[in-house]
Amino acid sequence: EADGGSRGNPGPAGYGALVRDADTGELLREMAAGIGTASNNVAEYRGLIAGLEAAIDLGAVDLEVRMDSKLVVEQMSGRWQVKHPSMKPLAREAAQLIARFGSVQFAWIPRERNKHADRLANEAMDAAAKGLMWRPGGDTGPADAADTWLAEKAPRPAAPARLSGWQEAP
Repeated sequence: EADGGSRGNPGPAGYGALVRDADTGELLREMAAGIGTASNNVAEYRGLIAGLEAAIDLGAVDLEVRMDSKLVVEQMSGRWQVKHPSMKPLAREAAQLIARFGSVQFAWIPRERNKHADRLANEAMDAAAKGLMWRPGGDTGPADAADTWLAEKAPRPAAPARLSGWQEAP
């Protein structure tokens, strides 16, 4: 499950994402971060990417992505084109991560069913507004060099692009 938000659109933005076990519903990991000034749609894509990276890290093979962003779900499902220049690189990055799974299904869910990811995104935006960094469990603390490196500089795994699920507008 993933969500992103922006207070101003564009404005101070953040995302939240979590990974659950498909069989038990057990929470396996949650993550969130403030991302500076961005649009709501960019924040939604950043939440998707964070969730995909966490699922890869946890060894997931098949994945169901649940988001309340109709735009991201439809674009990544290949039903809508990615037209906005700021979202094309994010959609490409997400597609490269998706290529690492056996299968990925996208499901749009109503906002009321995405409260956990929404809460994480809001916690991250609140922490960033105070100059703090979100940590698991909703804890916050001063951003230090290690936190900044982990949040912003962590290498993203390379993967061959499998772009059949989405398409950019010319």
